Amino acid sequence: MQETYQPQEIEATVQQQWEENQVFKAVVDTNKEKFYCLSMFPYPSGRLHMGHVRNYTIGDVISRYQRMQGKNVMQPMGWDAFGLPAENAAIKNNTAPGKWTDENIAYMKGQLKSLGFGYDWSRELATCKPEYYRWEQWFFTQLVEKGLAYKKVSAVNWCPHDKTVLANEQVIDNCCWRCDTPIERKEIPQWFIRITDYAEELLNDLDQLEGWPEQVVAMQRNWIGKSQGVELHFGLKGRQDTLEVYTTRPDTLMGVSYVAVAAGHPLAAEAAEGNAELAEFIEECKKGGTAEADIATMEKKGIATGMTAIHPISGKEVPIWVANFVLMDYGTGAVMAVPAHDQRDFEFAQKYGLDITQVIEPVSSPDNQGEDINLAEAAYTEKGKLVNSGEFDGLEFDAAFDAIAKWLTDAGKGQVKTNYRLRDWGVSRQRYWGTPVPMINKANGEQVPTPADMLPVELPTDVVMDGVNSPIKNNPEFENIEFEGEAAFRETDTFDTFMESSWYYARYCSPWDDSQMVDPTEADYWLPVDQYVGGIEHAILHLLYARFFHKLMRDVGLVKGDEPFASLLCQGMVLADAFSYQNDKGGKEYVAPKDVKAERDDKGRLVKALWNGKELKHEGMIKMSKSKNNGVDPQEAIDIYGADTVRLYTMFAAPPEQTLEWSENGVQGAQKFLQRVWRLAHELISNGLPAAVDTAALSKDEKDVRRKVHETIAKVSDDVGRRYHFNTGIAAIMELMNTLQKADRSQGQGAAVVYEGLQAIVRMLSPIAPHICQVIWQAFGQTGLVLDADWPAVDKEALVKDSIQLVVQVNGKVRAKLEASAAASKDELEAMAMADDAVQKQIDGKTVRKVIVVPGKLVNIVAN
Repeated sequence: MQETYQPQEIEATVQQQWEENQVFKAVVDTNKEKFYCLSMFPYPSGRLHMGHVRNYTIGDVISRYQRMQGKNVMQPMGWDAFGLPAENAAIKNNTAPGKWTDENIAYMKGQLKSLGFGYDWSRELATCKPEYYRWEQWFFTQLVEKGLAYKKVSAVNWCPHDKTVLANEQVIDNCCWRCDTPIERKEIPQWFIRITDYAEELLNDLDQLEGWPEQVVAMQRNWIGKSQGVELHFGLKGRQDTLEVYTTRPDTLMGVSYVAVAAGHPLAAEAAEGNAELAEFIEECKKGGTAEADIATMEKKGIATGMTAIHPISGKEVPIWVANFVLMDYGTGAVMAVPAHDQRDFEFAQKYGLDITQVIEPVSSPDNQGEDINLAEAAYTEKGKLVNSGEFDGLEFDAAFDAIAKWLTDAGKGQVKTNYRLRDWGVSRQRYWGTPVPMINKANGEQVPTPADMLPVELPTDVVMDGVNSPIKNNPEFENIEFEGEAAFRETDTFDTFMESSWYYARYCSPWDDSQMVDPTEADYWLPVDQYVGGIEHAILHLLYARFFHKLMRDVGLVKGDEPFASLLCQGMVLADAFSYQNDKGGKEYVAPKDVKAERDDKGRLVKALWNGKELKHEGMIKMSKSKNNGVDPQEAIDIYGADTVRLYTMFAAPPEQTLEWSENGVQGAQKFLQRVWRLAHELISNGLPAAVDTAALSKDEKDVRRKVHETIAKVSDDVGRRYHFNTGIAAIMELMNTLQKADRSQGQGAAVVYEGLQAIVRMLSPIAPHICQVIWQAFGQTGLVLDADWPAVDKEALVKDSIQLVVQVNGKVRAKLEASAAASKDELEAMAMADDAVQKQIDGKTVRKVIVVPGKLVNIVAN
């Protein structure tokens, strides 16, 4: 073992040893308890960022710890390789997305290996490869045949620049999240999967997810959005048909003063045929987004249709308006407007001079005479007691709900209905770089699933990107085929990339299988994923779709169990200092922290930041990003400090679920700690490794050191194994290291105790800093891998104290601290306390009224 710690040398050697021996290859072993640890796979953007490093280090630490517990661990890795960013990058770099993606995968794979992550690379997959998406296409055809996938015309958020559909979450301030182009609302044919058929099960099964953060479960629950309401039918004046409305507030029904329909509602289209102003307004509505948040905040606009609705109970005639705040895809595309008790309806009614009729008043009680409400200022939206509601006056919400629902049901004008905020999953995208939707358009107009023997429908990869058109649209070589002896053509939409990421965890169980989507035998052994690690930004859509896909696969017999992920850990973001200055045009320019000369006070607080003689503004610690020029290249950090240091720092700087503030000083401190571990190991080896500890021959000081060793093992085992508080576990190891370095190791037993402690440190630290620990382990003469060593066990005998510090109080004030035998009885402790000179001075001439003895801790004497 060389004297100085040289991380670059040892890390390359250890990694080669792992690779040559296929150390991380996972094989089914029914004699061992399995542990499937999975971190959300990366998009191959070209380089890892520190968020990746943190995410994957957490997963790797958990995997290695579980292996040291004797479990059969699988930790795979792959690439979420489809998506629009690859198209944009290919256009920018004048290349094809496939080539660009493959090059990025090769580079990023090298980065992951350089960090020493224990992945089973034999299970590697990339979602852009036909051998992967073939099975996704096959599965979609099964869903079509079962009626769980269908096509319909639907309003979407459309980016005219990128020419693609955007999810609501991708619309920011009514603009595309990628290019800031104002989005449009567009009606186009799209493929959907009936996730709403599973809404109740997705909701109920959240109760099974005891290993998930409560915050994420709540987000899922809110997104599904179960509500109970009433679907009721308004008559239409002069017509036989009716207008359906869903409401969760039937108690306000008697306060309806107008009905509003979406711009895409059939009644709106009908009314617009003879109304140019309304037709123009409907076109204007198409330029808005479909996100509820945007709808809630935008200016409320509308135009009357000239049509009249008939109130289902009172028979009152109310006008029908087209309003921009009503969406066709939510509910029935029509809402009953009660301006007195809904703020959105209130704002609209005020703007257009519509009636505002109060039908709810606060419930008064002896202690509360009711709230003051002012319907000239705002709607009263709380639940209360009905007024101006005829036979329903005086009823409170629950009773009113039941009474009005019964009236409507008995009259054949409505019924109680459970509704969900969740909408069917639109999986169509109009871009190129994605899985082709496996549907065939026959000459007679019929659409049919692509037969299994024609799968995969391969995406051409030798293409030219012009930045406007998808290479597979209007492409005869791709579109035109012969089917059943006749000319036909393929669907040219591609799947939403959430499709690929919704089932990759299952494919990892048998990625080499070219005969089926998932091998049920492998899946039965490995699934569910025992620990899933990823960012909170995926808390809703990705996790919801993955849960849904698992249930779909379960229902066709591919997997078992109701849920894919038993436990979930959402790591926080990585933050770094950001510095800026104002350029000549008044814009803000950012300077990389590494280029900034920072002046700090004696407490490390920033006083001044300079760059090229220019004083910079400190923007604070913010999320690492290219736009703020404050990202830290992991490869640079690895090259300077070594992978173990980077791994150690990311685990030590903050609890995993909290944000991590990147600090160059902190990284340097992590490396100094590893150097201390190395030096102590080198010293022990140079002096000749001591024999095993003889517990009967230990001095008091040596027993104290050994007790610290085993107290640390107990704490770190709990922190790392149960609580995932890696930072406090590392802090405890650092404390133990301080103790070992201060301990007298000049003699046999002293050295033996330090050696025992350092061996424990090496094993406990090995999941976090695996390279240095492997080298030291081998230098200690141990055979095999530290990874396969048992996690250190606590010697309970070592925790037993021979002596205690006894605190003695007189009338509540500490007067003495004595060393006593840990086995001393109450009487012996009392006698010792009473005999102490300092205590005698305090009770001299006084009567001792009471003596309270707390064994092992305290004697309290009451005297006056």
